[in-house]
Amino acid sequence: MRTTKPVLLILSFTDIAHDARVKKQALLFAERYTVVTCGYGDPVRDDIEHISLSVPSHAVKKYIEPFWVRTKCYGFAFHADERSKHAINALRGRSFDACIANELETLAVAYRVVGPKRTLLDLHEYYPGLRDDMPLWVRVRKPYQVWLMRTKAPLARAVTTVSDTIATRYFDEFGVRCGVVRNAAPYRPDLRPGPVGDPIRLVHSGVAAPNRRPEVMMRAVAEAKTNITLDLFLTQQQTPFGAELRALADSLGERVRVHPPVPHEELVGVLNQFDLGLHILAPTNTNNSLALPNKFFDFTQARLGMLIGPTKDMVTLLETYELGIAANGFSIEEVVEALNRLTSEQVARWKKNAHENAHELSAEQQQTPWLEGVARLID
Repeated sequence: MRTTKPVLLILSFTDIAHDARVKKQALLFAERYTVVTCGYGDPVRDDIEHISLSVPSHAVKKYIEPFWVRTKCYGFAFHADERSKHAINALRGRSFDACIANELETLAVAYRVVGPKRTLLDLHEYYPGLRDDMPLWVRVRKPYQVWLMRTKAPLARAVTTVSDTIATRYFDEFGVRCGVVRNAAPYRPDLRPGPVGDPIRLVHSGVAAPNRRPEVMMRAVAEAKTNITLDLFLTQQQTPFGAELRALADSLGERVRVHPPVPHEELVGVLNQFDLGLHILAPTNTNNSLALPNKFFDFTQARLGMLIGPTKDMVTLLETYELGIAANGFSIEEVVEALNRLTSEQVARWKKNAHENAHELSAEQQQTPWLEGVARLID
């Protein structure tokens, strides 16, 4: 009979303490198992062991994996990633009962350390469409992603992903059956919807990335006839595109303001000061078109209404719980049309609905596929 807790390895090639989904895994399973995380950056919590990886620095070795990918020697590429080699060395001599492998890149490590039958693969994105707006990526990287999905992903004992639409695509195209764990935020019972402001206060949080086209939201708010403002809390602003967005905000006048990013653990509390979450995610690649991002759930926990683009999985939840409206398209004109239909009475009703459904749409209600998947691996 086992007298100690099973040991669960959580693998990710990200800064784990600042990766909301991976951090959520670590905190969830730390209550049930002995959790060891392996990735970059600092520990999630002082009492959770973290094996920190350093960024590979060897100038030649970092080109080995891309070389094998370009020459279509995918089996060699799978094992040649310097991050995987470093992680395998860092974990040498350790024993684990199961592993959560976050994203396809970590599978070489998981399969080496615990084996496929002890691995839960968590796919945060739709990999074959991750960057299919870039011709070079489509020509070089996409075939490798498809190869990984056909040959490596099906070996994992359990697989999860972030939305129903992505899960359907993975099953239809690769025969990989996925449980769905949405990128929901932890339940915030301490928050309440505030009164609707005059002007109505819109807010957006996200990455200053060109392929997400945040300038569409900014220009639409500036052109709308409704009395509104927009505050954007953007990461990765210290780039040429980030500078362009700040300059654009200055040129659009007082309605649009760009702020520094807020630490994720503080974000929902900051969002609660606003009225309406705005998220128009341009379908510039397949992955964007299938998205069900964490900000949808951040807005709900912040007790905000929402105005979103016609992204399928977001629209389904938005309409099911009556949390806001979707624009008819992703253009400036279509977003302006939706903004011009806003009323304070509508926004107040949406905020009330967000409050009433915040618990059902919280992280705590989404995690069953992880719990059941890991239990199968260990039992």
